[in-house]
This record gives sequence, C-alpha cells and structure tokens, in this order.
Amino acid sequence: MPRRARARPSMSAAAWHAAAAVLIVVLCSLRLAAARVQPSHGGALATKRRDNVPAGACALTAIPFGYPCEEHTVTTDDGYILSVQRIPRGRHAGAGAGAVGSGLGQPVLLQHGVLVDGMTWLLGTPEESLAYILADRGFDVWVANTRGTRWSSRHVSLDSSSREYWDWSWDDLVVKDMPNMVDYVSTHTAQKPHFLGHSMGTLVALASLSEGRLVDKLKSAALLTPVAYLEHMTTPIGILLAKAFVGEIISVLGVAEFNPLSSAVSKLIRELCRHPGTKCYDLVRDFTGNNYCLNNSAVDVFLQYEPQPTSTKTMIHLAQTFRDGVVSKYDYVWPNVNMEKYGQPDPPSYNMSNIPATFPLFLSYGGRDELADPADVGLLLRDLMAHDRSRITVQYLEEFAHLDFVLGTCAKDRVYGEVISFFNRFN
Repeated sequence: MPRRARARPSMSAAAWHAAAAVLIVVLCSLRLAAARVQPSHGGALATKRRDNVPAGACALTAIPFGYPCEEHTVTTDDGYILSVQRIPRGRHAGAGAGAVGSGLGQPVLLQHGVLVDGMTWLLGTPEESLAYILADRGFDVWVANTRGTRWSSRHVSLDSSSREYWDWSWDDLVVKDMPNMVDYVSTHTAQKPHFLGHSMGTLVALASLSEGRLVDKLKSAALLTPVAYLEHMTTPIGILLAKAFVGEIISVLGVAEFNPLSSAVSKLIRELCRHPGTKCYDLVRDFTGNNYCLNNSAVDVFLQYEPQPTSTKTMIHLAQTFRDGVVSKYDYVWPNVNMEKYGQPDPPSYNMSNIPATFPLFLSYGGRDELADPADVGLLLRDLMAHDRSRITVQYLEEFAHLDFVLGTCAKDRVYGEVISFFNRFN
C-alpha cells in the first residue's frame, strides 16, 4: 500500500500567476541565442554548448585509455533507438574474455540518472571511473544511455525535434528501456547481468522490481543514492521547480523537451536563482548537495559533456513525487484521463515492499545528499524491512553527497570495492 494517502496538490492563484509569469518570460526567450549560466569558482552546472563529438562514447573515452569497447544499439518496443557501450574486459585481459556466449566475464549493466547520460561512468581515469574499475576486475561492462540523450536520440519513425518524440515519462523507462536493454545484454552474453544504477537509474530499477519485472532476469541490483521517495529533498532549485508546478505549465505551453542547454531552461534557472533564499554561486552544489571528494577538475570534465536533455513529462513526474509524497505512475491530473490510462481516477502507486525479499540488493547513500535525502532513503528502507537480511546490504556515508558516488575521487576506496564484493557474492 502507499505510504500515505495521495492528496491532490493545491496552489494559490497568486502562485500560479507568478509561475506563469516566469514561464512566459522563459518561453519568450526561445528566439534569443542560448543563454549561458557561467560557472563560478569551484564549478557550476553551466549550460555550456557541447562541441561536435565522435560517433560514440567508445572513441571518445574508453579506447584512448586502451580498453576494448563496442558500440551497440537497442531498439525499444516503442521504437526508440538506444545507444549502449560495451567494455567486455579490462585493459590487460586476454582477447577471449567477454566474447559472446563465452561465459567469461559476469555482465553488469550501468544506468545513469536524469539530465546526464552514460558518459558519467566514463569521465574519470581508469583508477577512478566505475566502468573501468569493473572491467579491470573481470566484469563485462554495459553502459546504458536513456532515450533522448546524446547518442540515444533516434527513433524508427519520429524526429527528435517533434513533440511526439518527447511524449514519455520515467514510467516508460521502467516498462520499455530497462527491459529491452536487459534482454539485449542477456542475449549477447548468455548470462543474467547485475544491474547498477545511480539516482533516477535506481528509481527505474526499484519501480521495475516492485512490479515483478526483471526479477528473474537480473542477478542483483546495486543502487547508488537510491531514489524512491523525494518528500524530504532539500535542493533549493529543485524545490522551487516542484512547488511552482513549472513542469505542468511548460507542458501545457508546448515545451515537450526539457533541455538544460536551451535558452528557455537557462533563463528559467536564472529566474529561480533570483528567488529569495536561493544562492546560485555553485549550481552543482545547489542541485546535489555539498560533495565531499568532487574536485574542480572532475566538475570541469563533467561540464564538457553534461547535462543532457530529458522529457518535460519526466521532470513533471519527479515533481509530482516530491509534492505528493508517494511513488506512483505519471499523474495526468484530470481523473478522466487517468481513468483512460490506468482504469482508476488516480495513478497506481509503486509499492516498494513488493520487491521480492530474496532478490539481492545493495544500497549506498550519503548524509549530505540533497536529492536522495537520508530521510527519504529511510522511508525506502522501511518498505524493505521484511527483506532477507542476508540478501540486502546497506552502506551509509555521512560525508557523501549525490555526485560523490559517480565522480568522487574517493568513491573507489569507499564505495566501489563494496559493490564488487556484493556482486561477487551473488555471481
């Protein structure tokens, strides 16, 4: 059952008018050149325009470090063409390791979070990036890229500039992207993969497992900064977006793609940064928390390749999760539309306590995380109280924030070794 009854969010007329005014200003700026949020000292979530890049992440990252790397594509049931990079073995492994059907190298599928892509697993050195560390430890590594991101922007019939292309929320990642990618990896390796997700990548996995999807197709799931509930999120800009119903307003006015590099979103962030009590001196910190071992050079590299677009519906869906205090499917707001979609006036909830008690889980979260707040992770852990104690591992790092788990220089020593030990237990 849901943690508490769903309540329809309410909003004063003044708040609606204020939010609408912000969005009108934002949308009027679409004809202007892309605005840039300049990084402050120590880094920022800047809207830097990406240069033209080679055909795929393999050529850009893994191959220059000496790793074998393959570019794969997975076409989902609804026609999205997803890019997946495979690092079948480490730099010094034999050529036969990880070959199709060889049974060598346990496969691991890595799933990134929202507003980024699979590059987040590949941006550091071989000594720091999880994808390389796993490959060097004998794993067959597969890096997912969600629909709409840089290398997953194609469709069998839709153009990515069309509104129809962006008509999806993270529900569709649960029922389309993740199952199709898992099936693809299993087919090409003749093995069940482990799954490892960060941020919204964990939400997709948790929602899938709660509905019984993929339970028999995965060996385990490792969840870094697990996101389910978002009620206690403390990131200032995220709270303003959610409370102002910005997502719904943008959607109604016809902006289906939420692109942080667009003039509209850049202008929106500028407007929010003027809100009393919001200080946008360092937007990476303001979005994710005060990261512990994320150095300036890591931020600079990150901003060369990220952020990435997502659908406005996904941003709305995340805002609904924050505002409503429950984890449910996308709410179309109008009961008759929900009835048409779901057969009931309110969207169904994802019940995390339905995750099978014997399915192996690893959860690692941080005390400084302002997106996956420890209080919200605590609600998830309460849902998992009946889980078999021998098949769940929970790690809490008081000083870690959201990006430490994927870009932090100390993540190898503090987190990744624990992840590898967990995977090896369930191989």
